[in-house]
Formats: sequence, structure tokens, C-alpha cells
Amino acid sequence: MFLFLFLTLFSLSTQQNQFNSQPLSLTFPLIVVPLHPNITKTLNSSLVSSQPITKRNPRIRTTIPSYNYKSTFKYSMALIVSLPIGTPPQTQQMVLDTGSQLSWIQCHNKTPTKPPPTPSFDPTLSSSFSVLPCNHPICKPRVPDFTLPTSCDQNRLCHYSYFYADGTLAEGNLVREKFTFSPSRITPPLTLGCAQDSSETKGILGMNLGRLSFVSQAKISKFSYCVPTRRTQPGSLPTGSFYLGNNPNSVGFKYIPLLSFSQSQQRLPNLDPLAYTVAMQGIRIGAKKLDIPPAVFRPDASGAGQTMIDSGSEFTFLVEEAYNKVRAEIVRLVGPRLKKGYVYGGVSDMCFDGDAMEIGRLVGDMAFEFEKGVEIVVEKERVLAEVGGGVHCIGIGRSDRLGAASNIIGNFHQQNIWVEFDVANRRVGLGKADCSRSV
Repeated sequence: MFLFLFLTLFSLSTQQNQFNSQPLSLTFPLIVVPLHPNITKTLNSSLVSSQPITKRNPRIRTTIPSYNYKSTFKYSMALIVSLPIGTPPQTQQMVLDTGSQLSWIQCHNKTPTKPPPTPSFDPTLSSSFSVLPCNHPICKPRVPDFTLPTSCDQNRLCHYSYFYADGTLAEGNLVREKFTFSPSRITPPLTLGCAQDSSETKGILGMNLGRLSFVSQAKISKFSYCVPTRRTQPGSLPTGSFYLGNNPNSVGFKYIPLLSFSQSQQRLPNLDPLAYTVAMQGIRIGAKKLDIPPAVFRPDASGAGQTMIDSGSEFTFLVEEAYNKVRAEIVRLVGPRLKKGYVYGGVSDMCFDGDAMEIGRLVGDMAFEFEKGVEIVVEKERVLAEVGGGVHCIGIGRSDRLGAASNIIGNFHQQNIWVEFDVANRRVGLGKADCSRSV
């Protein structure tokens, strides 16, 4: 037994050293695709909790931190990367999400009697696949930084469930599997979710600071992505880039520090301690800096108000005080053109019919301001998001409509910039780019 344990630990150590033995710099195409075409329907928030949420009880509020709340709106326009998983590798499409911890893939045994979605993962074809038993430490409930509820299934395997407020359920087993990037770049077995929901074909690549995220388990010191602009030729997908490790474009990046939180702060009810939290200073529309105190963008005594950069959210979401100031300025500039009585996705009431380019010119550029003069500038041509039916909206929603108490900078406002998460140095780098031509 001792020899077996020694060889197992030695093997895992060798695999980890193999993956990180040389400076890491892997690049993958990043595409932007819609995942929820019916987004204009009424939204309910969803809750990751040990208490299942059902249609009868769609908006439970408990003492569980607000960062456990998700929304079907979250992945309406998603960033997708395709990664090689298993031995031999099977290419899996995954939503790149810096706001989530657990990575999961769609698993199906490809039997002739029940053909699964073609992109799904077949565990029977991988020699490195294994499932976690119920007695594994990860499967024990209430692990402090792991918010997915787990239980034992009838086979004594570790089962997880992810409930949405509309009754949608994602569930499966927790498993261990390798990412096989090349013969010399193979991760050790990582903990993943193996979902069996045949209605979905894409998984999630959880990239936050949690101990079970892909970043933490694979010991990735930095990663970056470049989100392409939405506008493209009919029939083609806008394509940018995703880097694991060093990015050759990082020479010109400007960096802002990640905020750190004490142990007591991490337990605040409205704080997500695993998010990439930055200190936003203000918002500018055109030449006017809005009268929003910087404290609005920082966590208060309850943890509400933190500002996070989230690749998994499409729109940017602001707490009430900030959103109202933005909306007041939009009303001042283009109020008569607002689509009256229209609320997109239940979260944004700054929408318009008519010529989007003209409205954009009247609004002007928009900027999110950070420390040391670093900014995310959204040119006037990209201030409005097309949401269907000839309607365009300012790409900003109300956080409270998501059941959240945070400011969230979504991927709509990350177009045509490099965003680097330098985990080792606890900072975020930003750099202008033409992401459709990024390398």
C-alpha cells in the first residue's frame, strides 16, 4: 500500500512538473457565440445552493452570499474556447468564465441506441478518466470556497447539482481528468464536473481564484484573452485569442492591482472573494465624468459594491447608484430616442429603435476609469449592443435585477482589448488590440 501511494504521488508530481517544466505559452482561438436566443423573456435569478430552487420558489433570499446567484442572462453571448481533454484528447467547447470556479464538460457514452450531441465527451474512450467516490474530501458538503452542493448517488459516487430558478438543472458526477495539450504539455488529473444534460453541448471553463478552478488546479500563473468585436460578415464567427501563460503581446499592457481581502472580509455576505476584483474610480461618457463617488465601486461593510472583471457576463452591471447616474446622462443626451416602456432581459432600460450609429455619435465614447490613469474606453461606434428586432441597448444593466450587489464588467465592454489576469502578481493587464487579428 505504501509503495502504491508513493508511486501515485510521484506520478502526480511528475505530471505537474511536466506541465510547468518550461515557460507556458499556449494559444487557442476564442469565438463569440449566442447561447440563449430567447433572452428577451422574463428573467429570474438562479441560486447555487444546497436548497434546490424550483419554479414555485424562484427568488429565495437566504444568508447565502449573493455571489452564489447566477442568471440565464449570464451566458447570452459567450466566449468559447476549444480544449483537448482526456487520453487520447477529445476536443471540448467550453465557456470561458472568470466568474466561476468549477469547470465542467458534457459527458455521454456514445452508444448507437442513444446518440449524444457530437461535441460531448465520451469517458469510455479516455484512459485517464476517473470518477470521485463519495468519501473523497471534495465531496463533503460546505467546503468553504466550493459552493456547488454535492451528495452521494446510488453508485456511491460524488454527485453535484446546479439548479436554476426557472427549473433548469445541470447535474452530474465530479470526476478527474487530464488536459492533453501536447505530448509534453499534459496537466495532472483535475477535478471537473461531468454533466449528463443532453440539452447542452458546451461546458464551462472555471477561471476564478477558487482552489478548484482550472487556474488553481493547473497552477496557471497568468492567462489572457482578446474579445473580438461583434460585427462581422454574415455566416462567419468573430474570432479572437486565448492564452494560457505568457502572451507575446503583453509588452504594452497597463496594469491595475487586484484587491485583496482579509479572512473576515471574505466572509461578508455580499462579497465574492474568488472574483477578480479591481478598484474602479469612475465612469466617463463623452467628455463628462459622472458624479459617482469612487466608494460606489468598492466593497462596503457588507461586501456590496465590489467591481469585478467577468468574461462570463455579456453586459456590464452596475449597482443602483451608479446605474442611475449613467441612465440620467443617457437621458440627457438622447432621452427622446429611448424606447419607452422597454426593458431588455429585465435588466436594462436604456434601449433604442432607429439608427444606432447616429445614437452612438450623440452619446459619445464611454470610459471605465481605474487607478494610475488606466481606462477601458468603449468607442461610440460600440456603445450600443444589438439585441434583436432592430433594437439596440447601452450594454449596461442593473445588478440588483440579477440578485447581485456587485459591479460587473462584462465581455461586451472588453471587445478589442487584451485582458490579462496575472494571478502570480495579483494584477490585471489591459492593452488595446484588433482582436480579430490577434495572435
